[in-house]
Amino acid sequence: MDINEWWGLVERARDAAGDRADDRDPPDDPLPGALTDVLAALEPERIVAFAVTAVDVTRSAYRWPLWNAAYLIEGGCGDDGFMDFRDGLALLGRETFTRAVADPDALAGLPVVIRMSRGERGWIGYESLNTPIAEAYRRLRGETASLDAAVEAALRDRIRPADPAGESWDAEDAAANRRHLPRLAALFQD
Repeated sequence: MDINEWWGLVERARDAAGDRADDRDPPDDPLPGALTDVLAALEPERIVAFAVTAVDVTRSAYRWPLWNAAYLIEGGCGDDGFMDFRDGLALLGRETFTRAVADPDALAGLPVVIRMSRGERGWIGYESLNTPIAEAYRRLRGETASLDAAVEAALRDRIRPADPAGESWDAEDAAANRRHLPRLAALFQD
């Protein structure tokens, strides 16, 4: 699937979710359902293509600086948490995603991040982009085994990065965070 088409589908879902498109805080988050509806209007093969492209998109954010930003924002972040963070970041749309991958400190300007820094409700992460993808596919085909098999086959020859890209530093080192992520450090450490 063309990356522009992929982001266009995400934006259609975000438009349907309205002013609540930027916060994954459950239980009444409208965006996953909106994305399911958008995807369910596609042919099953296009849903498979969306799923494969989603892997490519979230892998592009597999970067140490972004992981350390997630660590600050969420008060800790392991492997699974960083997968959730990247999935949720993709749901924030192309502009926010691209800016955050290039400059994770830019996340400090997001209203949801500001709320989280004050201990208020909010969350960027989303447990899995696979959930709305599988639900949309299930609506059309009544099963998801063929979705899983098609995605696995499409990704079989792709090399998964062993480690995140970019410069790494100890996410618990306050001085290093102030150097690398000054705006986020000001929100979450000071």
